Amino acid sequence: MANPAFVYNPPLQPYLTILYQDDDILVANKPSGLLSVPGKAQEHKDSLISRVNTVFPTATVVHRLDMATSGIMVMALNKESHRHISKQFELRKTKKRYFARVFGNVKSNQGEVNLPLICDWPNRPKQMVDYERGKKALTHYEVVDVAPKASRLTINSATSANATPDISPDTSTTNELSETLVALYPVTGRSHQLRVHMLELGHPILGDRLYAHPQALGMAERLQLHAESLSFAHPSSEDWLTFQTPIPFTAYAHYSPAPLSID
Repeated sequence: MANPAFVYNPPLQPYLTILYQDDDILVANKPSGLLSVPGKAQEHKDSLISRVNTVFPTATVVHRLDMATSGIMVMALNKESHRHISKQFELRKTKKRYFARVFGNVKSNQGEVNLPLICDWPNRPKQMVDYERGKKALTHYEVVDVAPKASRLTINSATSANATPDISPDTSTTNELSETLVALYPVTGRSHQLRVHMLELGHPILGDRLYAHPQALGMAERLQLHAESLSFAHPSSEDWLTFQTPIPFTAYAHYSPAPLSID
């Protein structure tokens, strides 16, 4: 099946949200629908780094988020900081937490998906599982909330990197359009890793125009994936920093997750 046509319509409000800035780093909150870096075509030049560079010309990208994914990105403001933070990502020293609304009832309260990924070249930018040629990709997950479409259960507000959620699903109703809020902890950082891993688990992320089936796609107007927390060592002081940004999904607007554990 051919990929849906790509139409770039980046959001203008908010235009740029900076969460933190000092002499070495800048942390921004990228909205869904905005590219992390410019595309090749002129109409794809608008991006988070382009907007940041209008204010901080020396800022450079250390890592990326998919266009449809919202959330935290850190940028370097000098060459030494870029080298330092890039090395942390390369050596998997950083800690990341995403939240996603996925289709169906995820039955295991926690688990992992360990499936190697490679570009699905004829259908790029899609990725796919390939046990022979794929690169190692590992994601840990925790269930936070399980709910039918028409109702919602109490959220486990103690969710953290080491917490075991206490979920009591409503088993009185079988609803094919149920959904689950999951916390995702990627150990590796492959392209589309969380999106493909949730698909392979049998629970595509809602609103995913590349991977979701029609029911899951129709349950949200945008990809329901948000990079909520990021922790790393400051390139100059070596102090451990943790940044969080609110989950933008309407149903969880008042949900405040516990701080990300860095143990």
